[in-house]
Amino acid sequence: MPAEWEPHAATWLSWPHNLETWPGKFDPVPAVFAQLVGHLQEPVHILVTGEAMAQEVQSLLQAQGAWRADIQLHPIVTNDCWARDHGPIFITRPGELALVDWGFNSWGGKYGPWDDDDQVPTQVADLLGLPRFSPGIILEGGSIDVNGQGLALTTEQCLLNRNRNPHLTRTDLEQYLRDYLGVEQVLWLGEGIVGDDTDGHIDDLARFVNPTTVVCVLEEDPADENYALLQANYERLLRLAGDPGLTVHALPMPSAHYYDGVRLPASYANFYIANGVVLVPVFGDPQDAIALATLQKLFPNRKVMGIYCTDLVWGLGALHCVTQQQPR
Repeated sequence: MPAEWEPHAATWLSWPHNLETWPGKFDPVPAVFAQLVGHLQEPVHILVTGEAMAQEVQSLLQAQGAWRADIQLHPIVTNDCWARDHGPIFITRPGELALVDWGFNSWGGKYGPWDDDDQVPTQVADLLGLPRFSPGIILEGGSIDVNGQGLALTTEQCLLNRNRNPHLTRTDLEQYLRDYLGVEQVLWLGEGIVGDDTDGHIDDLARFVNPTTVVCVLEEDPADENYALLQANYERLLRLAGDPGLTVHALPMPSAHYYDGVRLPASYANFYIANGVVLVPVFGDPQDAIALATLQKLFPNRKVMGIYCTDLVWGLGALHCVTQQQPR
């Protein structure tokens, strides 16, 4: 599995349509997707449920000045928009592209139905005429991050959760990552941020930004409920970083955001690395500027751009959660 910063052939999206994901708050969400598409400097494949949605998507993108010739709309039905988790994981070797079709069970059976989402990798493989490998276990793309040179980041809370693969051990799961993604060493963190309904996806916690550098979110306020768990993850990552020779940089957390009294999983770590740009969720928060400046220093050859995601994160995900890269 190539690292996310390696050259992309395209970005894949599943267009939002499930009103229950944003109860009473859906209306602004498609515009966030349109802004995301407008900032991408690469071909974009968008899954739509049918011709009516295709026309709506094209009209919205045209209205926002984001429609262009390298955007393709595909009639592949989805239950929801979280392409990072239900989409295929693309893998490469010289001159060849294939995809891995992990099973998807809606983060441990939390939101049904998910049968359409689980079929997305199969349909994408058929659409592109690519080989498809099926490990036969549950794994979401947001639960892992790789540096493309043998290292993977993940969390115990997610991959070892009994609601995914109760029959598998830590050793079993590491072997699956070796066999299907070319991973050589897995770095395990602990728990995810408060409000994350995925049971601790790594893409809200820690991310590779180059082969030897990781960013890890830290909460500065000792009174915040994320403080202790993020401190524990950061300290663990510092210990783990020594063996592979990684450098760890701290990334701030935004202030707490709530919807109906529920803490939302707002995190600057949920950024998406694309050709020429890094798209970062921002929340109208004083920490926005610090997060953007930190990432810009770490991505000197890309333009780091903030996209306002308070509306999007009401659905319990952000920019990385809705994107999936296809490498060249």
